[in-house]
Amino acid sequence: MYPASLLPRPFFSALGRFAAAGLLLSTVCAAAHAEKIGDVSTAFKWIGPNHKVVIEAYDDPGVEGVTCYVSRAKTGGISGAVGLAEDRAEASIACRQIGPLKFPRPLPVQDEVFSERMSILFKRLRVVRVVDSKRNALVYMTYSEKLIDGSPQNSITAVPVDHATPIPVK
Repeated sequence: MYPASLLPRPFFSALGRFAAAGLLLSTVCAAAHAEKIGDVSTAFKWIGPNHKVVIEAYDDPGVEGVTCYVSRAKTGGISGAVGLAEDRAEASIACRQIGPLKFPRPLPVQDEVFSERMSILFKRLRVVRVVDSKRNALVYMTYSEKLIDGSPQNSITAVPVDHATPIPVK
């Protein structure tokens, strides 16, 4: 190992920026953390975990009182156990009002509210919220995205908001 005095100054500057970016990323990811509700085995695997459909709950970080439930495939086996498997690009979503609705700040008309890795490289499950001001509703859509090509498979749900409570929009 090299003594700190022999390492170039830019090394420490780049290391500090990398550490700060990692801390920021972990903070952002923690805000949109999925809570596992349950799972169902769909195929038995001799070695490693079974293939499953998992059910996860996400509380909308921009709207207090809304939770989204997402079910998606989770690949098992050895590759799934070590995190190298690519999960299927299929998911279903149902968002529900679970308490009084509160809007801490105005919402963008369209915003990504959740994102989760589905493979070791470049594939993500995304949940987008769209405000339907005309109908006073929050519309949520889930889909998967790859670096090169995404999947047209998607699922959609809506949470109606009482007209006495207008949705604040940016």
